[in-house]
Amino acid sequence: MKRKTARETDFQADLKKEIASRFPGSTVMKTDPNQIQGIPDLLVLYKDRWALLECKRNENAAHQQNQDWYVDYYNQQSFAAVIYPENKDIVLGEMEKALKGGRQNG
Repeated sequence: MKRKTARETDFQADLKKEIASRFPGSTVMKTDPNQIQGIPDLLVLYKDRWALLECKRNENAAHQQNQDWYVDYYNQQSFAAVIYPENKDIVLGEMEKALKGGRQNG
C-alpha cells in the first residue's frame, strides 16, 4: 500500500532513500532554489550519468515559474522529470533505464 505523503519534504526524504537503494553508490543532492529559481529539487549523480528530479507532494501540486522549462531542457541532455507519489514508480523506472541502460536523448 502506498503511503500518502502530507509534505513535499517528507516525500523527498523517502525518495532519497529509495534512490540510494536502487542506485548503489549514487549521490543525491538538494539543489538551492535561491540560486536558480525553478531548477529541479534533486540532482542524482550515478557513475558517469546524472538526473534531475522536481519533487511534488502530489500530482495536483502547483508548479513554480520555470520548473517545467528546466525539466524539459535537462531531460534533453540526460534525464529529468517531475516526480510525485502517484508516478514515483514509473519515473524511477525511466530513470533507471536512462542511468543504467544508456538512454540517449537529442
